[in-house]
Amino acid sequence: MSNPNPDENREEQEAEIVARKEQALRVLLSPEARLRLNNVKLVKPEIAMSVENYIINMASQGKFNSQLSDDQLKQILQSLQKPKHEFKINRL
Repeated sequence: MSNPNPDENREEQEAEIVARKEQALRVLLSPEARLRLNNVKLVKPEIAMSVENYIINMASQGKFNSQLSDDQLKQILQSLQKPKHEFKINRL
């Protein structure tokens, strides 16, 4: 019997977690919302990850009765983004 490498086990577990997350998001998001989330993931992966976790947590609590639309995903993205600071320069 060979003893598998612990790194290989960890990689397999991480791959399984990613696959489960992607499957859950396929069910929870409309095609347009999935496309938007994938675009966000390309530009800002940390925001996309927090949105994915938020959606999965809310779904596990039974907060969503149907698929999230693109507009609903936009609202979630806006609520999770940090407000930008505006600077005004007054010239005398």
